[in-house]
Amino acid sequence: TFGTLLLSISVTVIEARQLVGLNMDPVVCVEIGEEKKYTSMKESTNCPYYNEYFVFDFHVPPDVMFDKILKISVIHSKNLLRSGTLVGTFKLDVGTVYSQPEHQFHHKWAMLSDPDDITAGCKGYVKCDIAVVGKGDNIKTPHKANETDENDIEGNLLLPEGVPSERQWARFYVKIYRAEGLPKMNTSIMANVKKAFIGENRDLVDPYVLVQFAGQKGKTSVQKSSYEPIWNEQVIFTEMFPPLCRRLKVQIRDSDKVNDVAIGTHFIDLRKIANDGDKGFLPTMGPAWVNMYGSTRNYTLMDEHQDLNEGLGEGVSFRARLLISITVEILDTSSAEIMTALWEITRPSSVSSDKKSLQMWESSCLWFCVAFGTLFFYQSATGKMEEFFLFGSFLEATMIDRKIGDKAISFEVTIGNYGNQIDGVSKSASAKKKKEGGGESEEEETELIHNSSDEEAEDDGDLTSVPSTPPMKPVITDRNYFHLPYFEKKPCIYIKSWWQDQRRRLYNSNIMDKIADKLEEGLNDVQEIIKTEKHKITISIFFFSILHNLSRFVTLANKDQNLSGRTKLDKERLKSCMRELVRLHTLYGLSLDIKNYSTFSCLFSCKPQHSIPDVFIWMISNNKRIAYARIPSKDILYSIVDEEMGKDCGKVKAVFLRLPGKKGFGPAGWTVQAKLEMYLWLGLNKQRKDFLSGLPSGFEENKATKGIGIQAVPPISLVYNMKQVFQLRAHMYQARSLFAADSSGLSDPFARVFFSTHSQVTEVLSETLCPTWDQLLVFDNVELYGEAGELRHDPPIIVIELYDQDTVGKAEFIGRTFAKPLTKMVDEHYGPPRFPPQLEYYQIYRGNCAAGDLLAAFELLQIGPAGRAALPPIDGPTDSDRGPILPVPLGIRPVLSRYRIEVLFWGLRDLKRINLAQVDRPRVDIECAGKGVQSALIQNYKKNPNFSTLVKWFEVDLPENELLHPPLNIRVVDCRAFGRYTLVGSHAVTSLRKFIYSPPDKTANNWAHTGTLIYDYTYLDEEEPDESMLDWWSKYFASIETMMEVGGTLIHLIYSLESEFGNFEDWLHTFNLFRGKAGDDIDHNVVDDDRIVGRFKVRIYKEITREAGFDPNMGMFQSIPHNDPINVLIRIYIIRATDLHPADINGKADPYIVIRLGKSEIRDKENYISKQLNPVFGKSFNIEATFPMESMLTVAVYDWDLVGTDDLIGETKIDLENRYYSKHRATCGIASNYSVHGYNVWRDPQKPTQILAKLCKEAKLDGPHYGPGGKVKVANRIFLGPTEIEDESEEHLALTVLRHWEEIPRVGCKLIPEHVETRPLLNPDKPGIEQGRIEMWVDMFPMDVPAPGPAIDISPRKPKRYELRVIIWNTDEVILEDDDYFTGEKSSDIFVRGWLKGQQEDKQDTDVHYHSLTGEGNFNWRFVFPFDYLMAEEKIVISKKESMFSWDETEYKIPARLTLQVWDADHFSADDFLGAIELDLNKFPRGAKTAKQCSLNMVLKEHELPTISIFKQKRVKGWWPFVARDENDEFELTGKVEAELHLLTAEEAEKNPVGLGRNEPEPLEKPNRPDTTFLWFLSPLKAIRYLICNRYKWLIIKIVLPLLLLIMVGLFLYSMPGYLVKKLLGA
Repeated sequence: TFGTLLLSISVTVIEARQLVGLNMDPVVCVEIGEEKKYTSMKESTNCPYYNEYFVFDFHVPPDVMFDKILKISVIHSKNLLRSGTLVGTFKLDVGTVYSQPEHQFHHKWAMLSDPDDITAGCKGYVKCDIAVVGKGDNIKTPHKANETDENDIEGNLLLPEGVPSERQWARFYVKIYRAEGLPKMNTSIMANVKKAFIGENRDLVDPYVLVQFAGQKGKTSVQKSSYEPIWNEQVIFTEMFPPLCRRLKVQIRDSDKVNDVAIGTHFIDLRKIANDGDKGFLPTMGPAWVNMYGSTRNYTLMDEHQDLNEGLGEGVSFRARLLISITVEILDTSSAEIMTALWEITRPSSVSSDKKSLQMWESSCLWFCVAFGTLFFYQSATGKMEEFFLFGSFLEATMIDRKIGDKAISFEVTIGNYGNQIDGVSKSASAKKKKEGGGESEEEETELIHNSSDEEAEDDGDLTSVPSTPPMKPVITDRNYFHLPYFEKKPCIYIKSWWQDQRRRLYNSNIMDKIADKLEEGLNDVQEIIKTEKHKITISIFFFSILHNLSRFVTLANKDQNLSGRTKLDKERLKSCMRELVRLHTLYGLSLDIKNYSTFSCLFSCKPQHSIPDVFIWMISNNKRIAYARIPSKDILYSIVDEEMGKDCGKVKAVFLRLPGKKGFGPAGWTVQAKLEMYLWLGLNKQRKDFLSGLPSGFEENKATKGIGIQAVPPISLVYNMKQVFQLRAHMYQARSLFAADSSGLSDPFARVFFSTHSQVTEVLSETLCPTWDQLLVFDNVELYGEAGELRHDPPIIVIELYDQDTVGKAEFIGRTFAKPLTKMVDEHYGPPRFPPQLEYYQIYRGNCAAGDLLAAFELLQIGPAGRAALPPIDGPTDSDRGPILPVPLGIRPVLSRYRIEVLFWGLRDLKRINLAQVDRPRVDIECAGKGVQSALIQNYKKNPNFSTLVKWFEVDLPENELLHPPLNIRVVDCRAFGRYTLVGSHAVTSLRKFIYSPPDKTANNWAHTGTLIYDYTYLDEEEPDESMLDWWSKYFASIETMMEVGGTLIHLIYSLESEFGNFEDWLHTFNLFRGKAGDDIDHNVVDDDRIVGRFKVRIYKEITREAGFDPNMGMFQSIPHNDPINVLIRIYIIRATDLHPADINGKADPYIVIRLGKSEIRDKENYISKQLNPVFGKSFNIEATFPMESMLTVAVYDWDLVGTDDLIGETKIDLENRYYSKHRATCGIASNYSVHGYNVWRDPQKPTQILAKLCKEAKLDGPHYGPGGKVKVANRIFLGPTEIEDESEEHLALTVLRHWEEIPRVGCKLIPEHVETRPLLNPDKPGIEQGRIEMWVDMFPMDVPAPGPAIDISPRKPKRYELRVIIWNTDEVILEDDDYFTGEKSSDIFVRGWLKGQQEDKQDTDVHYHSLTGEGNFNWRFVFPFDYLMAEEKIVISKKESMFSWDETEYKIPARLTLQVWDADHFSADDFLGAIELDLNKFPRGAKTAKQCSLNMVLKEHELPTISIFKQKRVKGWWPFVARDENDEFELTGKVEAELHLLTAEEAEKNPVGLGRNEPEPLEKPNRPDTTFLWFLSPLKAIRYLICNRYKWLIIKIVLPLLLLIMVGLFLYSMPGYLVKKLLGA
């Protein structure tokens, strides 16, 4: 857990779709942990295309890594000055990606959502690839499915298997009630200082709880100075459900002025507290106690194990327990209720909501519980307090590390805080509290001890616990270890403690563990039985017993009456277990597939809800805690029912103590600190009468107190008066594949065997990794305590440790293994079936890594009254050379027989310098089982590294059982002057099985004489119309597409030839030579490059028989090529590289190719490709080489830098020699058809007929005979070829045979086809992590045959120049934005804007159609967009400088998409965006004939409508809809456009040019716009006339008429009086 992993996470952001928002400028931000990386910004588009690649490198422990949150968010219009607005985010944790097949998501759509607006739904999709690459992982890129599948967003969401695509929002409630048993955080010094100031000793810890989930944090309030804090608060997270972040982290922290310290951490895996089946349940837990473990409680100022409290590594001591519960509530986002006022108030108003914790204090239900009295609530929720009793006895303490020193040693046992000497629970405190608190105290430690009931009264008056053994001085065992002299007096410990009675949970998981073990054992037996015949009955019996066990489990689980402590999770898990049972019943007898059953045991083996804390055993020396062991309490829990008992309860077990925390990680943790033989028993105090029942019998109890109630007091020590005397015989035969501990790459191993307090060693064998000791170690007078019968069934274990002897200093540890001896009592007969014991392989471990095997047998023989004379005799030292060493006796050692080993010595390669001197005259020594052979000396390694004598052999006696074969050791030495030898390197071939030669079966060869094979060969007809159009790339792209279908592919695309054809070791095996110490890597599958000092090419055979008619010097190696130097022309074709690791700060690279072979190097530096992580090189290079001196070809990709040196991105190495000599014919791939000219020309200088003739001659086959009618006969087989080809038909026939050469009996094998291999690029600085891939292939032509033709032209295709002409005729139904100043009428000033994606700077606008009242606009306006297009990839190619500082142009490839937008022009403010449509020029819906038929469905149901491609149609006219999103993020129709698209090639466009807009040449006529479309302030009179005449004519008339009337009336009234008077007076 402390081991750091080197992991890199690569994220490719390809594109985004359906982003919510109008006319946005999106940027994608990828964030992992603290690191953020941004893509470039794309302007005004809702579906930007990025194709940008990011890599994050991490070097942290795996636990930390997998909890990191990977967040993809889209931000709208971010620039230097402002942070932009968040559109939506997507979160998942790295662990989820890692648990995917191949650790990756490929081309999946991440659905964005906005945590601040949970009613909104989806905010868009981002298409991306995410891969987590560890050391040595290969990313296998899934074959490219056709584009249409990937564009189906719903079907390709970025979600793990089994997660529904429609995820809902949910609220996660984490309720935190209280904690207990917190450690006294401050040091004693501080406490005294505080006491002096404050005058009283207060609790020195201020705890609060921090909860982290999915990148959000929430915390409770701080409870000032309290060891028993009570919070009763809840933290609420809002997150999608099911969440893609698995773990919830709960941490108790101590609040401090300076910095807060973690007290303890607990992780809750949400998948373990939920069940996602159809009858599953949401995550639920508790209320339950969780126990937290961490560092020890010795209070020094600096805590060296602080990491353990943060949850890294296994805790070494109990820290605290916390009562929590978790519930999840799915939000129904459609209803408005969730937006209740309460929510509004508690929601922090700050923008960065996920950083702020979402807390709801004092939620009503919680306070409701609290108001009723906390005690009642906890009782009911977490079970009744019970008194538990823990008893332990130390029967033996051996293998105590000598480094500890010889101070007295004692052992301390703790459970929770009970038994802890520093701040354990003192009795007096609880008594005091009892008086004060009147029984209301809630602390677990001070739970009342009821002395009222009679049964308990006599039980213990006032029983004090004895948590530790008395100190005792250790005694020396041997050079490395002490033991404690317990002999017949065994110390005991016992502790009383009080816990909530949650035994049921532990019982259930014990039963399940037992059933699971049985199942596994049974299933393995069943698999074995199936291999034999008589299986039906046994299998049914086995299943019957399993089902019986299961039903028994259910009855037991249900009978528990104490339902008060059952939580919802307990009940739900029980239910799902029942359902599993029913399922198993139905499966019963039908299927024997282990997988069906394994799910079942997984269900219950993990326990999210804890109850009793684990038991810790500490070894204390000189008041220091040295080493510990942690024992789960369920393993030692007692129950009356047998099935429920813990597996180690009341049994003697070997316990190994280890160093705590980081100390115990790495080499320091490999040595055993101490080995205890321990007996433990944990149960209710009421049930404790049986606690001694499992001890080996024959002891007397020794009690501490005399007097009352004596029968109930547990003993403080046991005195054994029965003992048995044994003799142990350890038959140490051999070990293999040991760890290289010396700088020579070998070890000087010896084994040390420990049994009880005795130890012995074997002899040291120098310089080998595969020692055969063949030695018997006899341990006399081993005294074991207890009854004889028990020892026979369960003898103590033997520990075997292997060491490397060094001349100076201490022996170095190589590994360790454990064994149980076979026991024979006095009264048993020494003979079959049990004796003599068989040799067995024991796996040797070094830390957690396997480090070899030990072949040995162990027997334990009881010495009776007759003494040793009665034992089976030991043959005396027969071996005169080895002195008094006893060999393994005859009945046990393997039976040997004679073998002959033949070796073909070929050559040595890549030997590194030794102590700065070069290797000059190497020789190879081969040894097996003490015999061996030496190769000829290579006189001058530089001139010719091959051996002159090829075949040598030697005879040797090997075991008949192939499994016991000793390894074959290969060592290379360099012969220096004056007869000195230096070791260059060595290699051990562990298994010789694959080299054993079995003579061919004579009868099997005859079948070919009778049958004939008729193979129908279909000739590939290409449908491409025009030969001249085709080139090599069309073949390549066709192959990529047909990879999905099985058919005659044109080129085989292979991951790498080596992986496909077994490294071409069909006739030679290459062994890496190692020197130097092996590194202790976490994963051993990565070969440590520094240790490989060369490669030795060899072929080995073993055989006993001979066959007539072959050259006896060559042995089994008939017809092998000669190994003289040979000149070869090598032609390397490099197509492209993909997913390169970015090498520059801007997240890009400028790659170029470097090729090295021997001394020659080609650097293609001037042709670097600017700022590209997926460069297409399309080049071939020629190099001449001489095998064997120059056989390792390196193809490297470097990053060009303007200043400074160029960096290596990655390289791949190819062993050309193996390919050259391989029978698969890897010199030049065989094409799928034979053509004499064109792009598909036959590349090999030898024609198919010549190749076939040569193959037949070499294999001594009859043929080939070409017959009429397209038949060809080879070795009694007839092949049919194409008949319709006239010219050179024999070549085509020969090619048919070559392509099916593997069908020829005896000699046939697959010949390598024409291919392209994709090889991983690696960088020595980042071992094992792929830095990208390169696609390439290599052809080799020997120089002594006619020269091959010119290289095939694979230079990258040049994009073709096109011109797209778009005429915007009219618009209709455009929504109206503006209100008129005078009249308030709605109108819009419409114009249309268009551009090709990626070329925003070339956007073109029509003129403005002012004052459209109906949304109709007339334009007759032409846009012209020239662009470069790659037909095969369907991408537009753009070359432009990234920024003004860029040195050169960068090439981008972008899908061909045309964007049209409709805008409303404003003079004094920004124009308003009204709507847009994006047409993918390769497939877009056909335009509607009329504006009426044009609807929103053309966008919404794009997939269902027939589509057209402008590249095929050339000219299209029609109506298309403009769309935008409304407030609810729904699409709405905002207008329609009538447009005409016309595509021309550059040549055609030159012949008939057109003008932009309405200009010459070929001008468009002016649109016929209504009079209303002009600007009023440019021609005011016109505007007034328009206003008066058109708009307000009637209004004016209406106003003028009443005015006239009014005037008339007014005048009438005005003149009336005067007139009347006049009339009256008659004036």
